[in-house]
Amino acid sequence: MKKDRLVSALNMGSLDGPKAPMDSDYLDEIEVASPKIKFNLNFDKKIRGVQTSKEETAGRFDIKRLFEAVSAGDVMKLDGLHKYLHQSLKKLTNSEYQSYGKTPLLKGLLNLRDGRNKTVEYLLDISERMGDIKEFVNAAYRDSYYKGQTALHIAIERRSLHYVQLLIQKGTDVHAKACGKFFQPHDGPSFYFGELPLSLAACTNQPEVVDFLLNNQYQSVDVREKDSHGNMVLHALVMVADNTRENTDFVVTMYDHILTSTARPHPKWRLEDIENNQGLTPIKLAAKTGKIGLFEHMLHREFQDRQTRHLSRKFTEWVYGPVQSSLYDLDSLDSYETNSVLEIIVYGSDIPNRHEMLQIEPLNRLLEEKWTRFAGRMFLFNFIVYVFYLSIFTTIGYNRREGKPPFSIERSTEGYLRLSGQLVIVLASLYFFVGGILDMKRKHPNLQTLLIDGFSEILFFLQAALYIASSVLYCCGREEYLGFLVLCLAVSWLNLLYFSRGNRHMGIYSIMIQKMIISDILRFLFVYIVFLFGFSSAVVTLLLEPPENNSSAAVVSNSTRQGRRSGGGFYEALPPSEGEGCQRPTYKNFTYTTLELFKFTIGMGDLEFTEQYQYKEVFYILLISYIVLTYILLLNMLIALMSRTVERISIDSTSVWKLQRAITILDLERKMPFCLRRRLRSGVEKDLGTHGEEDCRRCFRVEEVNWNKWNTNLGIINEDPGSRDAVPHPDSTPVRDFLNVPDGRKCFTEVT
Repeated sequence: MKKDRLVSALNMGSLDGPKAPMDSDYLDEIEVASPKIKFNLNFDKKIRGVQTSKEETAGRFDIKRLFEAVSAGDVMKLDGLHKYLHQSLKKLTNSEYQSYGKTPLLKGLLNLRDGRNKTVEYLLDISERMGDIKEFVNAAYRDSYYKGQTALHIAIERRSLHYVQLLIQKGTDVHAKACGKFFQPHDGPSFYFGELPLSLAACTNQPEVVDFLLNNQYQSVDVREKDSHGNMVLHALVMVADNTRENTDFVVTMYDHILTSTARPHPKWRLEDIENNQGLTPIKLAAKTGKIGLFEHMLHREFQDRQTRHLSRKFTEWVYGPVQSSLYDLDSLDSYETNSVLEIIVYGSDIPNRHEMLQIEPLNRLLEEKWTRFAGRMFLFNFIVYVFYLSIFTTIGYNRREGKPPFSIERSTEGYLRLSGQLVIVLASLYFFVGGILDMKRKHPNLQTLLIDGFSEILFFLQAALYIASSVLYCCGREEYLGFLVLCLAVSWLNLLYFSRGNRHMGIYSIMIQKMIISDILRFLFVYIVFLFGFSSAVVTLLLEPPENNSSAAVVSNSTRQGRRSGGGFYEALPPSEGEGCQRPTYKNFTYTTLELFKFTIGMGDLEFTEQYQYKEVFYILLISYIVLTYILLLNMLIALMSRTVERISIDSTSVWKLQRAITILDLERKMPFCLRRRLRSGVEKDLGTHGEEDCRRCFRVEEVNWNKWNTNLGIINEDPGSRDAVPHPDSTPVRDFLNVPDGRKCFTEVT
């Protein structure tokens, strides 16, 4: 794909066919025929000097004449075609009647008027009489842009059921794949519909064509057929969904129509379990691509018809007034399974609306149930352990030994305690370092995703890296280890904010801080550094010290800078003997100038240094410009941006906080042993079969209150409200249902 973009950008495209459009009155490229050896039946006429008559010339048909006739839809212009083909021993499938694979049949179908073109039937009749009808109706484009497109694809795209029926009657391939670049998903002009004719009809909302392709007496399609990406028709519908209301409505309708139409003749086919080349089923693909409208429909789909009831993912258990209890199928949803929908959404850093998708039931209640059952306790335990680790780290850092490292081990109680604390810190740092690498490998963080996920994991990794670097310098006997140690200690205390995820209000506050740092402060710092370095360079270049002041400037003489603080709070001038030998920094030093200009930004600048310099007027112009641009403009813009960020975050802060907590829940669940994960698995085993049919599923129960929808649907499991096997509970806290499952375990589910 990247290679194709580079070739296109450099205008180095191949010359194997037109790039766009596939047919137009203003652009009709004819392929230059390659040289071929042919036998001329009239070779003796030229030898004998016989001239070709005008009648013979008028009866000759070439590709240009055929294309003009079918484009106009004029059958009269094709009069005598069959006779000419028969006498010249030619067929319509010959290469001389094709341009990059485009035949007169394809040209005719591309030029329908009011859904018809009489030349199409005429050409099909001639081809059938010539005996090449199979090859003629299955001829496809050869160029790389529209490769594989056949007459059936064009008839479906032109929404002509008549020609779809006619072509299938003539024996066209119903599983032909249009796999050219135009039919593949990429950034340029394209329309990916799944390559297959059935997928094209479904993605262009043609239920009549879909029904005919599924059920006809000539050649019915196999719904399970896949394209080059491993996608079948349901995957293709997911790909064309775009979350708009109109698009979602037709995609949902077509999706259910194909499911139910296939389930009646083939009840054992499980279309939604078919995976593509990426290992994604349709519902997982919807989750990965952020198609929230279609995804919500898949989760809430409920059929009442006996033949299609097994296609449901939601089952109404009981209803009483506005209250209803629903059972949601957890198949491929729960994080207990590998590559589950929950994992795809939570760890899908490239899904822009995943925090909204997690609010859909049953995912919202499922995460709440996991937090209540085990994740909350594990998170509290981790918080206590981290506070203990932080206390040890701070104590060890405060009581560090002075001198040149490494230090020998003191054989005393204090020495052994210090050694034990250092070992704890080293083990914790290795744990954070390895865990950070695994997290970044799995999540692939970038600046956009950090706005949602936060950057706590990166800070933990930075903390570990700083301590490891400090340890290496310590072992090498370098005193610089102290700098890395101090930075690590500061970052360690900052990482304590990670545990604010456990509380809603503190978690939202932490999210605001993270977003302001990433979105507002980073941009401010980038612009500010440009101004700071730019004006610092100008000042260093401008201020030239007079030669006579060079010697005196080297000795400290400014009482306000080098004095000793007196008892009254003012500075006292130092005696000359105490100030001798102290080198005073000058504004020819870039670092010192940058620091002084930074002080002006925060209102702590000093203008006295300019008294002994030349070109003070120019300097004042630079200084005033710098203060206006930074102190007045940039700082006030930063305050305004941060205020707007707080207002914007307050709208979706709760959902973003729930997403960050969901990441924590799944991270904690991953660290649990398998036996414990199996024991704490969410949901209950339920037999949802009817009329003696067995349909055992792992379900999650959710009680919902909906005042807009009453008990008009009688397809319920229990007549009485509540669950008979529920443990009585007097208050309003969550009720846990214990059920006997086939393996003898007791399992429970939250009813909220």
